[in-house]
Amino acid sequence: MQPLLDRLGRPLETLRVSITDRCNFRCVYCMPKEVFGRDYAFLERRELLTLEELARVVGLFAALGTRTVRLTGGEPLVRRNVEHLVELLAAIETPTGEPLELALTTNGSVLAQKAEALAAAGLTRVTVSLDSLDDEAFRAMNDVDFPVQRVLEGIDAAAAAGLPVKINAVVKRGANDGDILALAEHFRGSRHVLRFIEYMDVGSTNGWRLEDVVSADEIVRRISERWPLEPAELERPDATARRWRYADGGGEVGVVASVTQPFCGGCSRARLSAEGRLYTCLFAARGHDLRAPLRLGASDDELTEQLRGIWTRRTDRYSELRTAETASLPKVEMSYIGG
Repeated sequence: MQPLLDRLGRPLETLRVSITDRCNFRCVYCMPKEVFGRDYAFLERRELLTLEELARVVGLFAALGTRTVRLTGGEPLVRRNVEHLVELLAAIETPTGEPLELALTTNGSVLAQKAEALAAAGLTRVTVSLDSLDDEAFRAMNDVDFPVQRVLEGIDAAAAAGLPVKINAVVKRGANDGDILALAEHFRGSRHVLRFIEYMDVGSTNGWRLEDVVSADEIVRRISERWPLEPAELERPDATARRWRYADGGGEVGVVASVTQPFCGGCSRARLSAEGRLYTCLFAARGHDLRAPLRLGASDDELTEQLRGIWTRRTDRYSELRTAETASLPKVEMSYIGG
């Protein structure tokens, strides 16, 4: 099977699926409380793609060459029956007969209760967002006074259920950049992969400023001054994280440098919103409606041709073109398409 390529020669290999726009956290860099307050109008249940509709769309993507599916939100574990969705997706095969790689990104708040069922349903791995180990700082960043210990318990539960765990930490200068070494020390030798992410200008509500970005180079330098690091090979050509190994064998860390070292040239990711809009860039302003044709009776062939048309016309490379002007343009919110 020939890979489906966009206009810049990039294949369609990864689909990020937002299954809800709701979240039980109000992280200041993603869903600030002053915007996503009590009066905020989230999607109605009837507007969300059903679990069966989600599975149908994922099956079409798999037939086009997608091999990795990541469930996101909002917070995906607040969606009812998420375990059943994982079961439906685990039954989908790629054209080579292999199962999809099924990942899930979560804030970890209810992972302790869900990990075993998710693993049994067929989840491949889990990524937990954790921006600080300091309880006071963590409560301030999630802005709902949620304790960090319960997230750590979720990580332990996922590992106990046999799920490989990655930890994502978004680093914002003046907020949690003082926690870089503490995070590195905690997860060294744990077999969990810690990844630091540069603070990005996703959406239009997080008050992003370039001076708030702690660069990947600075993060690596800070860690390496304490525990020497050496570069490791990329996991795959379209990987977002640059990998570094501890010279003493203590495992590895990754850095995602979307701001200072853009990786648009290898981007093979599409994003599906909870209401069925397809986005071909994290920083897009508009998506393509898949829900309407789904519910108006479009055949699989018709939907597949729509997907082919969208991807083969794709030219997105926002991070490579980022300027002060483009950073201020309206963009879809992170909480809507899951990062």
